[in-house]
Amino acid sequence: MALKSYRQPLLKSYRHAAPSMYQVVGRSRCVPVFASGAPFKVLLTREPGKNEKMRGALTWKGFTCKELPLIEHTAGPDRDRLPSLLSAAAEQYDWVTITSPEAAAVFLEGWDQAGKPKVRVAVVGGGSGEVLLQGGITPDYVPSKALGKVMGLELPRIPGGTGRVLYPASVKATTDLQDSLAAAGFEVHRINTYNTVPVKSVPESLLREALTADVVTFGSPSAVKAWVGLAGLEVANSKVNACIGATSAKACAAAGITENVYFPDSPSIEGWVDAVERGCKDLLLALPAATV
Repeated sequence: MALKSYRQPLLKSYRHAAPSMYQVVGRSRCVPVFASGAPFKVLLTREPGKNEKMRGALTWKGFTCKELPLIEHTAGPDRDRLPSLLSAAAEQYDWVTITSPEAAAVFLEGWDQAGKPKVRVAVVGGGSGEVLLQGGITPDYVPSKALGKVMGLELPRIPGGTGRVLYPASVKATTDLQDSLAAAGFEVHRINTYNTVPVKSVPESLLREALTADVVTFGSPSAVKAWVGLAGLEVANSKVNACIGATSAKACAAAGITENVYFPDSPSIEGWVDAVERGCKDLLLALPAATV
């Protein structure tokens, strides 16, 4: 399929010859402020220890990566309830749904505290599934696309089951999953087990280095909020802004980043890397030699 691009201020989509869909928001109407020299710098903004896969994929393609963690996780109001709910999960719930790597990590802590009871787990996204596998749980169901609303449409009914779903979530998680599950006839019990918050400050030397990046990556709305607070909108709109998915892209728009925002249709590391490349190409940046 021929590549099509759009130059409208609204969300538009385009496709590669490969079977991936991307979204783009806006185009730069000013002269972009890009770092001089090559290879181009990509800023990774997830919390410490969570950037390795993205760094590896980008480095392999010839990009230089810099890290500036912009978010941190804190306990949610329902975290202490998780072990007791998991202890009774086999009788009370048909499914436990996990939608992020951090939700998976918090779930594993509660599951261990509960004595590792038998549970049936549905997971959104490869990263979340890998965290569970490392903790000793093999997901029982993965939807066709790494989106909560898709899981809601596809999650199987359990014959003779309760029709109830336990959903340990972030305080800031949208209601997409629970709404789609409810529409499918499930009874959803959501508990907020953790929260994602922007960092309040960063060392000045790290911020100066971060401001020289050509591309900024966002894995959550909180990272978007933190970056705008630290860098300002003028700088933010001058960069390629590569988001892991639509939720972070919408957060960009809400925060005032309306230029050069790219994200894959289905969240994944591969799609995220492609969003970086697509943004560079669209803004006429010469990509590192490994990507040509």
